[in-house]
Amino acid sequence: MTNSTSEVRPFRIDIAQQKLDDLTRRLADTRWPVLPEVGWSRGVPVAYLRDLADYWRTGYDWRAHEAGLNKIPQHITEIDGQSIHFLHVRSPEPDATPLMLLHGWPSSFLEFLDVIEPLTDPRAHGGDPADAFHLVIPSLPGFGFSAPLAGPGWGSETMAAALVRLMARLGYQRYGVQGGDTGSYVAPAMGRQDPARVIGVHVNALITYPIGVDGELDGLTDREQQRLAAMEGYNDGYLQIQAKSPHTLAYGLHDSPAAQLAWIVEMYHRLTDHPDDITLDAVISRDRLLTNVTLYWLTGTGGSAAQVYYEDITANAWGGETGQWDDGGAGSGDWAATARGSVPTGVLVSTSKDITILRFAEREHNVVHWSEYDRGGHFFAAEQPQLFTGDVRDFFRKLR
Repeated sequence: MTNSTSEVRPFRIDIAQQKLDDLTRRLADTRWPVLPEVGWSRGVPVAYLRDLADYWRTGYDWRAHEAGLNKIPQHITEIDGQSIHFLHVRSPEPDATPLMLLHGWPSSFLEFLDVIEPLTDPRAHGGDPADAFHLVIPSLPGFGFSAPLAGPGWGSETMAAALVRLMARLGYQRYGVQGGDTGSYVAPAMGRQDPARVIGVHVNALITYPIGVDGELDGLTDREQQRLAAMEGYNDGYLQIQAKSPHTLAYGLHDSPAAQLAWIVEMYHRLTDHPDDITLDAVISRDRLLTNVTLYWLTGTGGSAAQVYYEDITANAWGGETGQWDDGGAGSGDWAATARGSVPTGVLVSTSKDITILRFAEREHNVVHWSEYDRGGHFFAAEQPQLFTGDVRDFFRKLR
């Protein structure tokens, strides 16, 4: 399919009041289940979710956050029939390095809000102006305002191809890419597809797997063995559902804001770095979390955002040159090796949440930068914006 237009248009968030009123009504009419009080061991506790939903209905102010987001330059364009929404924040430094930032699920472009200013204007934040970036922060196809999906097939490789074209459309001839979670697949795919223009790929929340070859597990450090055990014991129920029945899941997420809230909140509670006696609010504020959930709800993208799991796992978009899971499950079975990328790659690892193992990462990526942090979790840019900013600067400084 050819793109019907190459026009890049300004975009402004303007949600109809009717949609907000409908959200309030649905929250008020939620039918709450009666379940055993067992903490988080079986998912989101009823008391916690009821309290959060009540705040969403009576205390959270979408309009205030909408106004704040509209202060950031946003645009929308169409590539291969797919609408792609993105933030585009140019640095005051004319020689800044173009950099694309890519979110994953259940995140959004909101994950990067706290790093935009220090990355684009380091001079104003006590940094070296040579470390400045022009930022392009898309909503991945099927997520947020990059919806609805133009059709099936929008896995990480297809997303990468569209985003390579987006950077060309914006006039960037040489640029870097950063990505976490789904973005940690899309970003390296952009490097493989466009190695002449992608100067470097920086990833976090990177998943690495054994592929079943002799000796690959020999000599793993204690920490690496712990990561391997965490991978094998990981609760991948959400992944299996999104990979195999995303349409069935979509009905609940699209009709019930409480269901959409629970589906996202469980993952934030599980994957953020916080001690058991510290609430999630101390890491990700209620308003930031609810702005993300509200974005999914108002755009109706709970089901479409899940499609990438189907495309990349069940439909074997990780097959052939990009790897193939032989078992259909996370934490068991083996992967076939991914074709190794040539673009210099930096890997940021959260020691509390990531399962990334160096030797497996080096098999698939040209790793020239490796850093581990004992603070921060899966949503690293939102949880530890200063550490994230510093690591991105350090990596791309090596490539200048």
